[in-house]
Amino acid sequence: MARGLNKVMLIGNLGKDAETRFTSGGTPVTNFSLATARRTKDSQTGEWKDETDWHDIVLWRAENLAPYLVKGAQVYVEGRLQTRSWEDQSGQKKYRTEVVADSFNLMLLGGRGGGGDAGGGRAPAGSRGSSAPSGGGGSAPAGGDMGVGDDDVPF
Repeated sequence: MARGLNKVMLIGNLGKDAETRFTSGGTPVTNFSLATARRTKDSQTGEWKDETDWHDIVLWRAENLAPYLVKGAQVYVEGRLQTRSWEDQSGQKKYRTEVVADSFNLMLLGGRGGGGDAGGGRAPAGSRGSSAPSGGGGSAPAGGDMGVGDDDVPF
């Protein structure tokens, strides 16, 4: 019997600059909000309207990506949904649903991040031990230019 599937794939724009913190064990965790948009047609008026959804992203082991995860940058994120609960100061139970990913499941796609095209999103962002390139604005691929072109992709 199958155990189930919990997988989320999103393409959107960052709502604010990412923030990186470290756990007590020293593991980096980066948080940011991601906006995804869709266009729907109002059935009564026939007018098109844009709707935006906001997603809280928790990105593990990606401290070298934080300088490139800036407001407006377009990214692809793949992860899983996780809901946490806690009690606030007044004793009320609170819930938060997040998309949990690691650096191997994120690609910087370019977009509005200020640096123009980021290589078409072909290079995966953030492999362990690699350093991010300097310069290039907020949307450069954090894995660097890996020299991968259209002819190099086997599909």
